[in-house]
Amino acid sequence: MTSLHTVLIAAALVSFISATPAHASQDAPKPVQSAPNLTHLHDFDFLVGDWHVEHRQLKARLAGSHDWVEFDGTCSMHKLMNGYSNVDDNVINKPSGSYKGVGLRSYDPVSGQWAIWWLDSREPFAALDPPVKGNFVNGVGTFYANDTLNGKPIRVRFVWSHITADSAQWEQAYSPDGGKTWETNWVMHFTRVR
Repeated sequence: MTSLHTVLIAAALVSFISATPAHASQDAPKPVQSAPNLTHLHDFDFLVGDWHVEHRQLKARLAGSHDWVEFDGTCSMHKLMNGYSNVDDNVINKPSGSYKGVGLRSYDPVSGQWAIWWLDSREPFAALDPPVKGNFVNGVGTFYANDTLNGKPIRVRFVWSHITADSAQWEQAYSPDGGKTWETNWVMHFTRVR
């Protein structure tokens, strides 16, 4: 069932991505000229499996809010493409209602970085956000992207930390000033189910 579940998720992502306008070339990818950088290929191996997730989310982002809402959810992560990509299937049980989301990660053996995209069931035909990119150093994964919030440019940061065999923490933060200051707006605590 897990293999079928993974195939169905991958097929849905391929269908979604192929239906989304992109500026991709149909040319064959250029072969890697040097030995691939596999230093960070296994950065996300810790996340494989099923997790219970406790969420803490700021009610309003970059608005001076100090009010947080707490809720739970689940996450199930599977490797794809011999570990060069992975996908997690998330159920998020907000007080206003549950929804699903998919995290898709892809490893670039040239740069040694991961790119992470998010697909939200509440807006299934929306363009994918710009991917956050980065890798892990000394057990902490840090990933950045440029994006917009309410029509204004922001910097986005994901941080994976406090990783053990049975737990992990993820944080999302936004910066309105190019990374000089950061506001953490979402924290997730993962506890392994299996």
